[in-house]
Amino acid sequence: MTTPACPSYASYRFPAEVISHAVWLYFRFPLSLRMVEELLAARGIIVSYETVRQWAGKFGQSFANQIRRRLPAAGDKWHMDEVVLTIAGVKHWLWRAVDQNGMVLDILVQSRRDTRAAKRLLCKLLKRQCRVPRVMITDKLASYGAAVTLQLTGVFVTYRAS
Repeated sequence: MTTPACPSYASYRFPAEVISHAVWLYFRFPLSLRMVEELLAARGIIVSYETVRQWAGKFGQSFANQIRRRLPAAGDKWHMDEVVLTIAGVKHWLWRAVDQNGMVLDILVQSRRDTRAAKRLLCKLLKRQCRVPRVMITDKLASYGAAVTLQLTGVFVTYRAS
């Protein structure tokens, strides 16, 4: 197995530590490019947000992969629920999946509350988690059961009291 090559910071005006710190800040925390620019300026490093954007485009994937690798693995027991929201006077549904440790797996906002919406959430979850849960705990919404039978086999679905 080969180890990934370290990105080459040659021919850049700033040292590798500054570039890597800026890219790490951008990918690790929910910061905008301008916020990263301001954080660096507070440390006496004058760099434009456009430069940070270019660095993130070039070196960001390796940082994102490292951060994702260090995150704790999601549990095999998923809690699924939905909440009604009113956005600009229109009723929407916030679908959410949380594991047994309280880590939010995914959130989806949709204008419907049916099997198609539940199936979309499950497809998104399975793509992102790359594995099937052992147990899914839901409320008594029938859409979950229908979506599970369409998507998964061998998953035990438990309904909790609302």
